[in-house]
Amino acid sequence: MSKKKDFDKTKEILKEQKKKNEEKAKKALDEYKNFAMKGNVIDLAIGVVIGSAFTNIVNTLVSAIITPIISLLTNDVDLSTLFITLKGGHFDTLAEAKAAGAITLDYGTFLNAIINFLIISIVLFIVFRKIMKSNRNNAKEEAEIKEVTTKTCPYCMSTIPIEASKCAYCTSSLENIQETETNFKIE
Repeated sequence: MSKKKDFDKTKEILKEQKKKNEEKAKKALDEYKNFAMKGNVIDLAIGVVIGSAFTNIVNTLVSAIITPIISLLTNDVDLSTLFITLKGGHFDTLAEAKAAGAITLDYGTFLNAIINFLIISIVLFIVFRKIMKSNRNNAKEEAEIKEVTTKTCPYCMSTIPIEASKCAYCTSSLENIQETETNFKIE
């Protein structure tokens, strides 16, 4: 009989442990959901996706439009093909040097990367300025709307609708109060 009691006791302990583990797993899953669904994480994910698409656009802009213009201005020099051979002899093209296993300093690729960075940073700066200007304008409009549609109760200092004749917070009657430009005057 003691074996059966020990077995039942062990079985009960295992059930309790299973229940605790399930609660821990559920709590961890809930915490993850809260983290993953926060606005900042979703905004960041959207920003990364848009950023990678934007990078493709800028790379195409540089390689298809800006680099040919620079090549035209520099007597058909393609920046991406500029290199210096550090070890392995002299080669006419970067492809020949790479095929021969020569050690090269590809400064043209670096110049293209700098051009990409400058274009991306300038465009982001312009977009950021427009967004900030729009946010400032929206904040001003919201403040103007709030000023026009609300007033402050002189008794409890709560913000209430301008048409209110009684305060919703302290229930004071506002009918015998005269508004001045900046405050109320109790009669």
